[in-house]
Amino acid sequence: MSPERAAARIGGRARVGIDLAGALGLTGTMLAYLSLSSLIPTAVAIGYGEPFWPFLAAGAITGGIGLGLTRLGRRSPGSIGFREGYLVVSLTWLLAAVYAGLPYLLSDERQLSQPMDAFFEGMSGFTTTGATVVTDVDALDRSILLWRQLSQWLGGMGIIVLALAVLPRLRIGGRQMFESELPGPEVNQLAERIRDTARRLWMLYIALTLVLIAALLFVGAVGLDDRLTPFDAIGNALSTMPLGGFATDNRSLEPFAPVTQWIVAAFMALAGVNFALLYRTFVRRDPTAIRRDEEARLYGALLLLGSIVVFAELVHADLFSGGEAVRQAFFQTTSLMTGTGFAITDYVSWPTLSVMAMIGLMFIGASAGSPTGSVKIVRHLLVARILRRELRQTIHPELVMPIRLNGQAVEERTLRAVLAFVVLYIGIFIVGAALLAIDARVSNVSLGITDAVAASAGTLGNVGPGLGFAGPMGSYEPFSDFSKLVMALLMWVGRLEVLPVLVLLTRGYWRV
Repeated sequence: MSPERAAARIGGRARVGIDLAGALGLTGTMLAYLSLSSLIPTAVAIGYGEPFWPFLAAGAITGGIGLGLTRLGRRSPGSIGFREGYLVVSLTWLLAAVYAGLPYLLSDERQLSQPMDAFFEGMSGFTTTGATVVTDVDALDRSILLWRQLSQWLGGMGIIVLALAVLPRLRIGGRQMFESELPGPEVNQLAERIRDTARRLWMLYIALTLVLIAALLFVGAVGLDDRLTPFDAIGNALSTMPLGGFATDNRSLEPFAPVTQWIVAAFMALAGVNFALLYRTFVRRDPTAIRRDEEARLYGALLLLGSIVVFAELVHADLFSGGEAVRQAFFQTTSLMTGTGFAITDYVSWPTLSVMAMIGLMFIGASAGSPTGSVKIVRHLLVARILRRELRQTIHPELVMPIRLNGQAVEERTLRAVLAFVVLYIGIFIVGAALLAIDARVSNVSLGITDAVAASAGTLGNVGPGLGFAGPMGSYEPFSDFSKLVMALLMWVGRLEVLPVLVLLTRGYWRV
């Protein structure tokens, strides 16, 4: 079964009760295909004369488990439904993180030799978070370094299938559902079947990645950036398109030339747009698609406003001026709003207002239907309209006022689910920050309350960098194993849009 057929299989009709064998079988199919990705770092390791057996062993172990689960799935009475889909995506991302961490654990890389460190790094990769426990990136083998980047790229592509195949029935965010029953006229222009839509968006994702690689290779080849090697160009491109944030240098993208930073910033901004809109724009050749979309317009406006605020603060504080200030402001604003986490300077020391503005944008996120994390703009847009309606109905109780998005009425059930998501997201964020603060006190880790808040927000929102020692030029290594486990779970829950994981904890889900 191909990945596209697997995605379509999730899109089947919901069933009564849980087909556990079918869910585990589909999870196994995903793992079996995913295990083939280990061949890429294997080839790189051979080319650089580095140990390649950790990748082959990780692929063999994961593939063996996947095939075993696939055989178990043959006991399934039929096609699984959306109910099983929640279990499939939750298990797939969890086991993918374990798979990503295996090469770290099996290699002799001392920075990732502990099981929790390897799991944290693997989860950060496949959830496209970009938080790292590595303190010296330059000391990593090239093959290990590429595997970190590749895990993010695979995770970014996988989240597109999640948006297509499972999230529609949860109704938690508007148009990232890619389903015609929810708002979003661009969906009707895509292929009707889920697997066809997934294939087309995957091809767009791959094409944009290749264009970015080509642009960076050109910059390095013509001497515009002498620091940018072909390995750096490929590695950073693999981390940019999924809005991941793992870099190939200790100082993130700071050592690279301004032209490289501008190119990466442009593609970060582009990747933060709904991929269905990008499909219509670049494939269907409809240049007005993004302009007509309310979420895309708000995304652009917030990105511009945030950049202006940060720019004004940088100039006022006399930290940068002219074009340098524009580049610093736009790059860091885009990086944090899209949840990428790249940095071209240690912005923690910037004026308070600029740091607050960027942290605020971390909670907003980019567009639904993109590889970004966090709450996403469409939910904020819908919540604002719900509040506006409540205010008007307080004055005029008899007023009937449907909430509209792109001219189409949004179902009340969807609006309730959006509110539930936002409340749960905030609640999990607060619990995460509290656990980190408490554990830091117990384990004698120097962690201020703002640092705990930033670490919880950065991992739950799949942004990556926090503040303090976990800042843009730092590492999460000083945290205890318990805190690392908490943050890994925050990445997992945040990447899967909260509800697919939490629904597994309800008694009704497992009831026949």
